[in-house]
Amino acid sequence: MPISYSRTDRGRRRPKNQDYLFAGDDRIGVFPNLYIIADGMGGHESGEFASQYTVERICGEAEKDTERSMENLLEHSLRLANAELRELAAARNLLLGMGTTVVAATVSESGDLLTASVGDSRLYVLRRTGLEQITHDHSLVQEMVDAGTITAEEARIHPERNVITRAVGAEDRLEVDFHRTRLHGGELILLCTDGLTGMLTDEEITTIINGSDDLELAADTLMREANFRGGKDNISLILVDPWSEVTND
Repeated sequence: MPISYSRTDRGRRRPKNQDYLFAGDDRIGVFPNLYIIADGMGGHESGEFASQYTVERICGEAEKDTERSMENLLEHSLRLANAELRELAAARNLLLGMGTTVVAATVSESGDLLTASVGDSRLYVLRRTGLEQITHDHSLVQEMVDAGTITAEEARIHPERNVITRAVGAEDRLEVDFHRTRLHGGELILLCTDGLTGMLTDEEITTIINGSDDLELAADTLMREANFRGGKDNISLILVDPWSEVTND
């Protein structure tokens, strides 16, 4: 069974924490395990409402739907949450403009990692060769990087780095990215919001994880360092060791 450690924090600049996460090492419906992070956006309390609603919708559908495949269930749940958030926003002025990013993942006993993503929350795999970003940001600065007009390092400090181009609740039609990744043994998985990656580089994240005695200490250190660097946004992360059962044996 995988083992995970999750952390979420308001950061040092934001009045509220609009992130929401779920870390389930045990089976839930068709998922052998399930990890989700959502980064809400919107005024008043709408951002935190959107992120919590979306995560809980995915978990609720996972608990009751045993017929769909894992990929189809994630897509169904996210599109359902998208439609319902838009209906709620149309009916309640305080919820207008709300939306949320989502990154969700599950890993099989054989090491097949399935990831679903909307927005700029990320999933990384830490291999012996280094940190590999599996998801692709749906953001304005990522489009600039893809076009070759700015570098990835320039994107980290660009004034429009928080402008995302895809979110749950933003448009009538939701497009979800899926990635299947084969793990071979010894890898770690990191899900996080941009509150972490905006403060720490990939190299710094790798150094902190590799330099920690255990995964829980790594999670604590990542959170502390992100806040020490400024904590400009809410910070959420889930660190997963999918091979813990093998390691413990």
